[in-house]
Amino acid sequence: MKTLEQCFDIALQTPYAHGGPVAKGILREYAEDYIVDEIPLLEPDGQGEHVWLKIRKRHTNTDFVAKQLQKLAGVKSMAVSYAGMKDRHALTTQWFSVHLPTIEEPDWQSLASDEIEILEVKRHSRKLRRGTLLGNRFTIQVRDIDVDNDTLMQRADAIKQHGVPNFFASQRFGHAGGNLNKASAMFEGDRRIKRHQRSLYLSTARSLLFNYILAERVNAGSWNTLQLGDICLRTGRRGFFAVEVLDDELQQRLASGEIHPTAPLWGQGVLPVTHAIKELEEKIPVEFPSWCEGLEKAGLKMERRELRLVPEDFLIEQNQDGVKFSFSLPAGCYATSVIRELFDASDYNRFNKT
Repeated sequence: MKTLEQCFDIALQTPYAHGGPVAKGILREYAEDYIVDEIPLLEPDGQGEHVWLKIRKRHTNTDFVAKQLQKLAGVKSMAVSYAGMKDRHALTTQWFSVHLPTIEEPDWQSLASDEIEILEVKRHSRKLRRGTLLGNRFTIQVRDIDVDNDTLMQRADAIKQHGVPNFFASQRFGHAGGNLNKASAMFEGDRRIKRHQRSLYLSTARSLLFNYILAERVNAGSWNTLQLGDICLRTGRRGFFAVEVLDDELQQRLASGEIHPTAPLWGQGVLPVTHAIKELEEKIPVEFPSWCEGLEKAGLKMERRELRLVPEDFLIEQNQDGVKFSFSLPAGCYATSVIRELFDASDYNRFNKT
């Protein structure tokens, strides 16, 4: 059974798939060094009770913008929504929605500042709900880096061809992994855990167990290969299927990025895997009994997540400031999973909050 200290190591010290970073550099010295543009699943149609606002923010977190919209519109917090959280120390663009049935609207441009820019305002018939996005487009500048072009492009080609492990990044576990402490305390019956925090700590626990299995498969070299008994997910679809025969067709579909092997997001239900993969995933309730029991008691259902993450439209170039690269990722995936396989990038804004 894993100790809490071992859980921290599993969550925060994930193994590399491509041999470690090829260089060191500085990340996010300026907000413009880390640009994130939301790729929406749908856009407002111009009519309805909900006002959708496309907003570009700089050095500001998503919740802060939502609170400013709530205050300006004079509505309750539940009336304001967004598809996903975006980085604070970055230049990001995303949609928000405000439930405002009345025809009269506030002056949205009054929110404009160095930190907030209102790009578009349009009505829609539905609220913008969490997770309602295709993904995000990232454009990232890494500064003060010394690496030869051949080494850099070889690593970029490996990522394009094979992808990277789809780990939950360190931010999922809180500052210095603090959410793990909270999740453990919650499962032990700590009554000081507030109701509205429970979903965060449940997600933290699930992420830990997923990272455990993915790390095992990275160390075994099987994170981006198919094994008998695997459960695969088709790219862009929700349907899963079991690997019962390892034939050339499946291998070609894997190589093309059409399908990916998966690991569990723990909850109620049975593991659908077989063969050696079943033996591996059955280690989870043995090594993490209280975590699994807590997730099941909370009513979460067993789900699956891709082990492999293949960035789309991956571009990389050297410039006078260092290296700039860009790529798109599906919703729920982390840019840091790609960055860490390229660079050991110190985050400037961890030490400089201006």
